[in-house]
Amino acid sequence: MSTPGTRIPLDGRRILVTGASRGIGRALAIGLAASGARVAIAARDMAALAETAGLANAPMPMVQMDMLDVASVQRAVESAADQLGGLDVLVNNAGVEQVCPSADVTEALWDRIVDTNLKGPFFAAQAAARVMAGQGGAIVNNCSLASTVGIATAVPYTSSKHGLLGLTRGLATEWAALGIRVNAIGPGYFRTAMTEVFYENPDWQRAMLPRIPAGRFGELDDLLGAVAFLSSDAAAYVTGQILYVDGGYTSAL
Repeated sequence: MSTPGTRIPLDGRRILVTGASRGIGRALAIGLAASGARVAIAARDMAALAETAGLANAPMPMVQMDMLDVASVQRAVESAADQLGGLDVLVNNAGVEQVCPSADVTEALWDRIVDTNLKGPFFAAQAAARVMAGQGGAIVNNCSLASTVGIATAVPYTSSKHGLLGLTRGLATEWAALGIRVNAIGPGYFRTAMTEVFYENPDWQRAMLPRIPAGRFGELDDLLGAVAFLSSDAAAYVTGQILYVDGGYTSAL
């Protein structure tokens, strides 16, 4: 795990983290604030957002955002920018997953997962780019191992995360002229409420762990350095890339 002494300083950087009510988003919001950034947080559940804000050592403006509602997404980004006095970084973290055999996937399930994981992030990025145009900025999308590999019983999720990587590369190409960098992280296996269904299965853990060269599952703080780097001036010439934070899993496939 990283420690405060090894964090990349982000003093004064204005950052919006979506999906910050729990899991990866909560950990990133708290960690980025501890690195000196001014962080706003967004999610549907305002009570859970308040819990995130209560765990931080700095004020965190909270905005309600429903990733299934484009107007809500755009309003939330604009509101966060207003409260922060501008916007330098969008961390597009919000996402959902549901394990389901492909033969049983309904249109409603497909739409919920793909719209949350792909459509919502696009319109959040669009709204952020309108704020950043003329000043530059960075967008960091939370992709996945599923942006590269196929995962059985998670085809809508895998499709959405492949799409999110394509979105990252497409926007990076288009918005570089605006001074907006668009990159992604690809988390490996991290234990969160969304992935708990896997960790509850000891057979899955025993089978998966030997496939990770680092010899352990990820801890949420492992993701902070990657996101801080991509949010910082140290990554000024980095765009259109995905940085896998997976203990070497993808390199060993």
